[in-house]
Amino acid sequence: MPNTKVINDGTELLPSNDRSGSRMLMPSQPELNLPEIIPAAAVKRRRRLWLALALVAVAGAATGGYWWLHALPGLPAGIAFGNGRVEADEIDIAAKFSGRIAALLVDEGDVVRAGQVVARMDTQDLEMSLRKAEAQVLGANRMLDEARAGVEQQKAQAKLAEQQLTRAIVLVDKGYATAEILDQRQQQMSAADAALAAANARVGQAEQTLTAANHDVDLYRINIADNSLVAPRDGRVQYRLANIGEVIGAGGKVLTIIDTGYVYMDIFLPTAEAGRTTVGSDARIVLDAEPESPIPAKVVFVSGEAQFTPKAVETKAERDKLMFRIRVRVDPDYLRIHAAEMGSGLPGLAYVHLNGGAEWPTSLALGRTDEPSR
Repeated sequence: MPNTKVINDGTELLPSNDRSGSRMLMPSQPELNLPEIIPAAAVKRRRRLWLALALVAVAGAATGGYWWLHALPGLPAGIAFGNGRVEADEIDIAAKFSGRIAALLVDEGDVVRAGQVVARMDTQDLEMSLRKAEAQVLGANRMLDEARAGVEQQKAQAKLAEQQLTRAIVLVDKGYATAEILDQRQQQMSAADAALAAANARVGQAEQTLTAANHDVDLYRINIADNSLVAPRDGRVQYRLANIGEVIGAGGKVLTIIDTGYVYMDIFLPTAEAGRTTVGSDARIVLDAEPESPIPAKVVFVSGEAQFTPKAVETKAERDKLMFRIRVRVDPDYLRIHAAEMGSGLPGLAYVHLNGGAEWPTSLALGRTDEPSR
């Protein structure tokens, strides 16, 4: 452009329309780099490509995570493991009869022993029935004594009748008595025998009455004892489901305890590992709360049916997807010492010793089995 001068800062000196020859400074316009217009189809292809790459990355991460879980450093071949939660069977303590709760002797969280009374029901009505049955026993005893006395009396009468009959036979033979007297003595003897048989029958009836009365007494005593609710196993009170003074029906639940004598963990293993697991195999449980303290255990159950089974198992890849439930039970001897430390629901890992597997590594060695419970 004529008469144009560019200054260092990019400003061009342009000629002015003024005839006087004066000039003005005008900033130069920067060159615009317009973006290239991309077709919509290309944008879709790029999105699909990024989506495919993301899916591949996720699959790779999942595969890598599975491999990492099943190839932990320091874990020798022949030992399988799975994650799960420590569980214990729940036992409901319920009332056998309908009634009012008179006393609750434990609360949630308390440790109970087998046979310990944990609650009592109101038994005033049963105690009154028991007193009535005991009184009936006394009456049955008196009736039995009376019947036995009647037997003795009839025995004496029968003996007298027998003696009179014997004398009558002798007198008749000698001609000192008539045949009529002999007939009378024979009838008396028959009547005495019949009376003795009746007395013996009354004794038998009195004995049965006494037995029934004693059974009633025993029944009421059993019912009263059943109204004292006891813990069937060693455990810990999990829930208190009723309060003192409430009236509950027969079978109404009062407490729920967890059986601390049977603590286990269910895990799932694939076909290859489950096939080498047998009942009685040695195992270890490691809780997340105490990763440095493995717990001794045994395999007590291997499921005969697979979980997560596909509809049609035709290829080896599909067969490898089959998972079998394995139950690992904590050693009862360990529980007797550490029952207070075992809580239901704690997560962790269970390690199972497979057939032909190696020895336990140092990280799973037992080191606190004989230590006292804290």
